[in-house]
Amino acid sequence: MAADQKGKAKAEQAKGKAKETIGRAVGNERLEAEGRAEQSKGDARQAKEKTKDIFKH
Repeated sequence: MAADQKGKAKAEQAKGKAKETIGRAVGNERLEAEGRAEQSKGDARQAKEKTKDIFKH
């Protein structure tokens, strides 16, 4: 389960980075902001999983 969540976090981060890059390239501020938000969501998920790993061991 943890590996699945970690994978989701990485996917969210990558998808967010792509959105941000595309938004910046075409001058779409909304898309850029959505990308940053998605990256943050992925970062939060990843931090949660790392915290859970620390307490497992």
